[in-house]
Amino acid sequence: MCSPESSAPSDRNVRYVDRVAVRRAATFGDEERAILHAINLKIAAAPSLAQVVGFVADMTATIMPCDRVSLAFVEEDGTRVTSYWTQAHYEPVLLAKGYTRDLVGSSLRQVIERGTPRIIHDLEQYLADHPASHPTRLLVQEGVRSSMACPLIVDGRNVGLLFRSSRQKAAYDDHRVAIQLAIGERLSQSVEKAYNIEQLNAANRSYMEMLGFVSHELKGPVASMVLDGQVLMDGYRGQLSPEQAKGVGKIIHKGEYLLGLVRDYLDLARIEGGELALTARPDVDLLGEVVEPSVDMMQAAIDDKKMHVVQQAGDGGVRAECDPSLLKIVMTNLVGNAAKYGCEGGEIRVSLQRHNGTVSASVWNEGPGFPESERGRLFRKFSRLQTPDLLKQKGTGVGLYTTWRIIQLHGGTIAADSKEGKWAEFRFAIPQPLPKPE
Repeated sequence: MCSPESSAPSDRNVRYVDRVAVRRAATFGDEERAILHAINLKIAAAPSLAQVVGFVADMTATIMPCDRVSLAFVEEDGTRVTSYWTQAHYEPVLLAKGYTRDLVGSSLRQVIERGTPRIIHDLEQYLADHPASHPTRLLVQEGVRSSMACPLIVDGRNVGLLFRSSRQKAAYDDHRVAIQLAIGERLSQSVEKAYNIEQLNAANRSYMEMLGFVSHELKGPVASMVLDGQVLMDGYRGQLSPEQAKGVGKIIHKGEYLLGLVRDYLDLARIEGGELALTARPDVDLLGEVVEPSVDMMQAAIDDKKMHVVQQAGDGGVRAECDPSLLKIVMTNLVGNAAKYGCEGGEIRVSLQRHNGTVSASVWNEGPGFPESERGRLFRKFSRLQTPDLLKQKGTGVGLYTTWRIIQLHGGTIAADSKEGKWAEFRFAIPQPLPKPE
């Protein structure tokens, strides 16, 4: 990326080219037309953005003097540009990916605002005239002596810049600008779409990192608050009056709710960050290592609703190849939902079975269930069922999505059934043995 300081009209090394006039006057030879056609086909095949731009650089090497090609994007409402990709025929590359330059006082400002290509014939002389231009200084240190910057325009908006640089002075003229503009016309929409997708992915990663950090920082203090409340309730610091016990009970209840939110978001952050990897073990006792610890974890919520749990696993229990730590997350979410959405004094039924090369589990509860029309919302990130009874309960819309992801890691399936106003059941099945990773 080249973004020297503002150029005055007397700068003989800087030339702005009339984009429309150059394109109208351009006549391309057979080789140039063939290359532009090949670029069209490559872009239509929709490879990654880096592959597209790299292909463009390689294909045009015979018709365009170029020791360096780079792509930059316009950001922050047109106030700065950031280098996204660079390919050079030399090392080291000093002006590399991620370099950001404000457009205030830059000769690139006219390129951005007016869509006017810019040629600098002699970067050494330009640096002598504008010694404060840090990007020009880096390019000169790389050995670059002339450069061309052309806008990438989509629907009248300048979304980015395509740069070519040469170690020879005065390497670019109007015809080469016309070729670059023709490439830009073919490249612009593909570039913008790919860049927007990458920006969204980066934003999502940053969001999940922040979510994981905040959740982790909250977990310790909230857990300590709940523990202190339980110590008071148990009378270790003196007997509480009925009113005091009621108030402390509310504190514990609210703290446990917050811990549930923290747990959900920590699990989600691990999943989105690629940290939730399957570590399977053979012959896991599902009742002892998965179901019972999950029920214990949710016992306070179960007791609060005066519900009771029935566990069904047969006389010999059920053993399976799985990741017990991940399946505990699944079972905790399912049992927790059964307690949260189940009816006062109702039953929760947890069943385990092994049959025909699969291990299955189900969590059934008495309660309002869900209508068939809401089934499609299940197991989607941040999605909650839109029924009055279910919306009364606070939730993140994260737990079932996390559950689905974990069952997917096991190569299994998960589903739900319900009779509205009567009951709901969530069940999953995982193959035995687990499928080998590809």
